[in-house]
Amino acid sequence: MIPRYNRPKIEQIWSSNYKFKIWTEIECLIAEQLAKLKVIPLKAAKDIRKRARFDVDEINKIEKKTKHDVIAYINNVSVHIGESSKYFHHGVTSSDIIDTSFSIQLKKTAEIIKKQLITLINTLKKQSIKHKDHYMIGRSHGIHAEPITFGLKLSSFYFEFKRNLNRLEQAIKEISVCAISGPVGTYNSIDPSVEKFVAKKLGLNTEDISTQVIPRDRHAFFFSVLGIIASSVERLAIEIRHLQRTEIIEVEEYFDKNQKGSSAMPHKRNPVLSENLTGIARYIRSGVIPSLENIALWHERDISHSSVERILAPDITIALDFALNRLDNIIKNLVVYPKNMEKNLNLLGGLDKSQDLLLSLTKKGVSRQKAYSIIQKCAMASWNNKNNFEEILLKNKEFRKYISENELKKIMIKNNKIEKIAWIFKNKVK
Repeated sequence: MIPRYNRPKIEQIWSSNYKFKIWTEIECLIAEQLAKLKVIPLKAAKDIRKRARFDVDEINKIEKKTKHDVIAYINNVSVHIGESSKYFHHGVTSSDIIDTSFSIQLKKTAEIIKKQLITLINTLKKQSIKHKDHYMIGRSHGIHAEPITFGLKLSSFYFEFKRNLNRLEQAIKEISVCAISGPVGTYNSIDPSVEKFVAKKLGLNTEDISTQVIPRDRHAFFFSVLGIIASSVERLAIEIRHLQRTEIIEVEEYFDKNQKGSSAMPHKRNPVLSENLTGIARYIRSGVIPSLENIALWHERDISHSSVERILAPDITIALDFALNRLDNIIKNLVVYPKNMEKNLNLLGGLDKSQDLLLSLTKKGVSRQKAYSIIQKCAMASWNNKNNFEEILLKNKEFRKYISENELKKIMIKNNKIEKIAWIFKNKVK
């Protein structure tokens, strides 16, 4: 990942040094269990634990010759272990180390993402409650519909990200697996108790049947969940972008006093952070298809998945961590304009009350089809000619047969409030 989007904690997990530390811990644990089984001498296990260390630069040099990263690692570590190195990497295959390590890296990055997700969820809840009574027009198809509140709008995202948290927790379980089963997964050269021992020590579950690699449907599920989270990030980012449009300006990203919006136009205050999140979300979702394609490997294994994962896993997890942190900061510092919300709410002079008027007619015994026709005719006359909706209704003879002027005024005033808002927040936004 380019430095612009890196955050240190998650980036460090994908470093070569950290990866080889995990490999070394796995190898040490394997040796310790093999010693308990008397497969290798106890002294060898102690030597491996005490002396196993590596040099990343040296490993890279060796790999240029061997064309095999695990062998390069084994050769480098073996130099430091000495005589007991003949028992290092005993009875296991490369994928046992690589895949188990990959599980740990994914799990650790996912825990960071989970923590950031929880922070965002809490921010959304706080802001939704804060703005629960800030009325605004609801929009469907981008067109004025009926009133909602900004807090209700935010609560939708609050629950969406809570669902994402549940999905992520399930995805963490999916990828938190250890496979130490030897070539083609038969345990022919390694006792199954080794896998169980290593898994317990590393906080992982054992794979059901690993072939020679951990099946990639687990990883596909994980990256699919990250793609869904990214789409949720984009949905909220797009909402902010729309509401910040000049004609609407109901909310706005915080604009620092030293910030510049345009190299040419000094007046500009653009929603650049939300736009950035839209772009990052596209990139994160791009990792879903390759992860799905990685499921289909040849027989017990091939390495067609390897190059994809080396690029995709660090970049996608780092990008999502960055995106969630940025979105949280946007929501925390979001500038809200209730007066503009009220102005836009009244922009069409009461057309948003069309359903209430429709229902009022049906309560008077008018068929729904006829009531709809009466209200739509008046609404279109107001929409097309910018005339006062209430005045048009009062002049409509069909409408006045059923609704008096006083009744109309009561309908128009009464429905400026949403009666169930308090109930929604009391019973749902907990």
